[in-house]
Amino acid sequence: MNSHLDRFLSAIGYPERAPDGAASFSILVDGGEVLLRAEPGRLLFSRALACGEEDLPRLASLAPGRMLREEAVLAAEPGPDGAAFLWRELPADASAAAMQRAFESFCDSCDWWLERVGEFAEPEPEIPPMMIRP
Repeated sequence: MNSHLDRFLSAIGYPERAPDGAASFSILVDGGEVLLRAEPGRLLFSRALACGEEDLPRLASLAPGRMLREEAVLAAEPGPDGAAFLWRELPADASAAAMQRAFESFCDSCDWWLERVGEFAEPEPEIPPMMIRP
């Protein structure tokens, strides 16, 4: 499994290598942690989206439209404290160019979703009460 991770890390130009025998490895990309995991026949990468449970329905409402545009999938851990994350899979035998394109696309998706999460953190603008005079 480690050879799949190292091949992927080499394809994306990451300066580090996975520890010997590792089936998963975290890398830092754009100030955030991306988890890489090798499984039989595929590579998975995922990134957590720091948002509150109350934001999950709003995030989920955006997912159907994004599924038409990208291969990354929005998901959440089960349970009341389930954290939202974005993930994507790739065949382990993909070419280096395909790995690089897939990871770049995944990072673009992460940027878009992180912007939405950032918008949720901003308070909604207060609309001042209106007074209509005759």
